[in-house]
Amino acid sequence: MQSTNVLIGGEAGQGLATVGELLSRALVRSGRSIVVTQSYESRIRGGHNTFAVRVGADGIEAPSETVDVLVALNDETVLRHLPELSASGLVIADEAFCDADERCVRVPFKDLGSKQFENTAALGVVCAVLGLEKEIVFRILEEAFGGKHPETIEENRRALESAFAWCAGRPDRLRPLAPAPVPPAPARLMMNGNEALALGAVSAGLRFAAFYPMTPSTTIPLALIGMAERMGVVVEQAEDEIAAINMAIGASYAGAPALVATSGGGFALMVEGVSLAAMTETPLVIVVAQRPAPATGLPTRTEQADLEFVLHAGHGEFPRAVFAPGGVEECFYIARKALFLAEKCQGPVFILTDQFLADSYRAVAPFDVAALDWVKPGADPASAPVPYLRHALTESGVSPRLIPGASGHLVVTDSDEHTEDGHLTEDLRVRTVMVEKRLRKLAGIRAETIPPEYEGSSRPELLLLSWGSTRGAVREAAAALREKGVDTATLHFSQVWPLVPDQFIGRLEDAGLVAAVEGNATAQLARLIRRETGFEISERVVRYDGLPFTPEYILRELSVEGA
Repeated sequence: MQSTNVLIGGEAGQGLATVGELLSRALVRSGRSIVVTQSYESRIRGGHNTFAVRVGADGIEAPSETVDVLVALNDETVLRHLPELSASGLVIADEAFCDADERCVRVPFKDLGSKQFENTAALGVVCAVLGLEKEIVFRILEEAFGGKHPETIEENRRALESAFAWCAGRPDRLRPLAPAPVPPAPARLMMNGNEALALGAVSAGLRFAAFYPMTPSTTIPLALIGMAERMGVVVEQAEDEIAAINMAIGASYAGAPALVATSGGGFALMVEGVSLAAMTETPLVIVVAQRPAPATGLPTRTEQADLEFVLHAGHGEFPRAVFAPGGVEECFYIARKALFLAEKCQGPVFILTDQFLADSYRAVAPFDVAALDWVKPGADPASAPVPYLRHALTESGVSPRLIPGASGHLVVTDSDEHTEDGHLTEDLRVRTVMVEKRLRKLAGIRAETIPPEYEGSSRPELLLLSWGSTRGAVREAAAALREKGVDTATLHFSQVWPLVPDQFIGRLEDAGLVAAVEGNATAQLARLIRRETGFEISERVVRYDGLPFTPEYILRELSVEGA
């Protein structure tokens, strides 16, 4: 698959993320597809950070390990990443360093603009190398800085003009890296996973979100804050995660569809609240953006090691659903489904994402939000029996939920075990029927389980199984294997609980070899499948070094002839 991988490297504080985001926007505006991978250390300034943009036509879905254009904002970037450069690759760097390799393009940034605008000059050089139109790039600069810093627009334009003019004088050196032209494309949005989750939740009627900042989840509430006034959403930064989840439960009880976003360490503090939502039968969506652990682990890296934690979090037995979106668009739609399902089953619903998907920008088609419905909390008070029983025993396990203060009915619930009318009880016969009532909700959740996505022939030689953000890398690896003559299929789970064996067990049994691809050390989904079905997945490709999967990594690790 033809693509060009641009890697921008430097220290935290040098503005490389700004350059990367502007470049990504220019590429999307020019009709290209992108996959962004951000790698950054857990510090405010210093440390080595990178912003990689893989660009191509539609069809690219994963990061690449080979660098075609290395944009070095410091000399450390050259030393670290020169070995990753492709045979025809270029290094774009200041003339003060990178003079020991013929692939280095030594740019006199000090002559292209003042020091304050060297990043704009670097952006101009890489955009010229990629064959982008200067006016598109300048319009994006205007959109980014025109409102906040209008006095800098002319300086930015001069730096950009100088960079394009400098590149125009070296056509033979720079032309080979321009990607193939693409036909005119419809307007698309540039969005990462966390932004898509926030937008999807708001489109489904989200009205309250609480959080305590924790990488990589924080940009979800930040995106919600950006929409809060226009969309009528209250976003509250609590003093800690315990307060955040309890605020969200209170808001949901009062009739506001609610969400909390955190990562593993923060979720550990929320676990008692998960059981509170289950016992009081209060709808709640919990987003857990995974990162390496235990303890603080690697705060700014990626992993998929919290599946078993989330699956069993909370004391006692109660049903739940656990989603794991595989891409940015799916983040939008799964956020919507999670809010609807939480309202329907009246309890906690989880979305598992991770740092890679949270920070990975993609080009996505605009969502037709005008055609979408939204959550309408609570039942019709006029249909409620008198006296009203908040926890009435029903065949489905779901009781009519009324919103306190919205009618003349008295709404009572309790965190202790309770009777149908919500008052606490020590009657052990009531305890038994209430446990069974809550567990009956699982049948309704199972009925709405998203089936795993299957691609490939009916009886493949090799089946690659994945969940969450590994989908893109697995699909590209499978395509590469098919080109080599290995009959390869993929089975991707965007919902990892509950598992419905009838949806996938036949696929596993019909494959010659099944390999689980997971971002953890113990293949947690493979173990869960064995527990639920008895099917043993013997081949495992796991990664737990904090980096996202690439097709190259999967192909290296597979013990399959032809890989």
